[in-house]
Amino acid sequence: MEKRGSFASRFGVIAAMAGSAVGVGNIWKFPYMVGDNGGSAFIITYLLISLLITAPVLIAEMSLGRMGGQNVLGTFRTLAPKQKAWQGVGWLGLITAFVILSFYSVIAGWSLAFIKDSVIGSFAGKDVAQITADFNGFIASGWQPVAWAIFFLVLTCLIAGSGLQKGIERSSKLLMPLLAVLLIVLVVRSFFLSGFGESVNFLVKPDFSKITPNVMVAALGQSFFSLSVGMGTMLTYGSYVSKKESIVDVVTNVLIADVIIALLAGFAIFPAVFTFDINPTSGPDLVFLTLPSLFAQISGGQIMSILFFVLLFFAAITSAFSLLEVVVAYVTEELKLKRRAAVLVSFVGLAILATLCAMSQMPESALRLGSRNLFDTFDLVSSNVMLPLGGLLIVLFWAWKLPKKRVEEEITNNGTCSTKIFGVLYFLLRYIVPVALVIMFISLNS
Repeated sequence: MEKRGSFASRFGVIAAMAGSAVGVGNIWKFPYMVGDNGGSAFIITYLLISLLITAPVLIAEMSLGRMGGQNVLGTFRTLAPKQKAWQGVGWLGLITAFVILSFYSVIAGWSLAFIKDSVIGSFAGKDVAQITADFNGFIASGWQPVAWAIFFLVLTCLIAGSGLQKGIERSSKLLMPLLAVLLIVLVVRSFFLSGFGESVNFLVKPDFSKITPNVMVAALGQSFFSLSVGMGTMLTYGSYVSKKESIVDVVTNVLIADVIIALLAGFAIFPAVFTFDINPTSGPDLVFLTLPSLFAQISGGQIMSILFFVLLFFAAITSAFSLLEVVVAYVTEELKLKRRAAVLVSFVGLAILATLCAMSQMPESALRLGSRNLFDTFDLVSSNVMLPLGGLLIVLFWAWKLPKKRVEEEITNNGTCSTKIFGVLYFLLRYIVPVALVIMFISLNS
């Protein structure tokens, strides 16, 4: 087995973990979740829940990874050697990462296809109805979404195959700043649209009557999805973090980056929405159907369209690194394969599943589970079952199975970091977070 790698620098740690957290969930999903759930009221709810619920879970997951120093399965086997049932949490994380990356690569493939269409000017002169017809034809073709998903997986695997430091860390340190720059450029351009002022009101002035139990559950689900909690990614990345690093500081920086990127995405997207009197609750169609038609009507819109979908691709591939690493770490350490062989094995499995997900969206496809196609089923099950269940089990293991002294030593780096926050963190993870996650799980599946 190859020698286990580690992150080379603090910036590398933060860039890689922020890359995992800052993904399609921020650029694609967060804006329409804001639109669907009351604008800034949802944002405030999201911020509070991320701080009090999701960030503690993220800290727990990372600290487990660093304590175990192995893949998701090996970590629970090491930390609970006499209780094999806890290894099921590792298996759940591994399966969750595999399933999410399979359909996630399909969405990421769409971003690549839209970059191509933006470059050649395919959206010029088309309204939402025409772009919708084109997109539906693209999905119905089957082979086109498959080809783009496979291409995305190839790019992801080529980078991951170069190693933790030379591949994932180096790419994250390059792509994350570029992603931020692209978003700022788009926000600056949106500032000159007539709907910018209205978008500011929508995103900044809260209507607290909009905060309902359903909005709180939606915010918690979005926070989990966005920050890559419960899918084994942060546990795996945590296993590569030096004992000298403060996990609380790293998570704080990741949370800040995640929120800033999500808000910038809102300020980049909603001015165009309000300028052309589009319903901000357009749902997932907002990014792939509505925005291209808006860009076609704006001066310099083609450049904006290219930048936006390049941005979406950057966000997708940095998250894909972390999902793939969960699988690759398992294959290298449990099946004893060299890294490049492990990446190849992972690619084959993911390519097959991604192909099935893309093909299931074709009209009359038999690739269905009940009333939903395979793509929608994977999306629903991972978001509503796997992520909240994985997060809950991680919290229960950290707060109730492991000795308090052991987790305190890990969080405080044996007392060299501030111990003041540990008491609050321990109380939250032991009593408050599990209840919130149970409520989330029941609400999502009722």
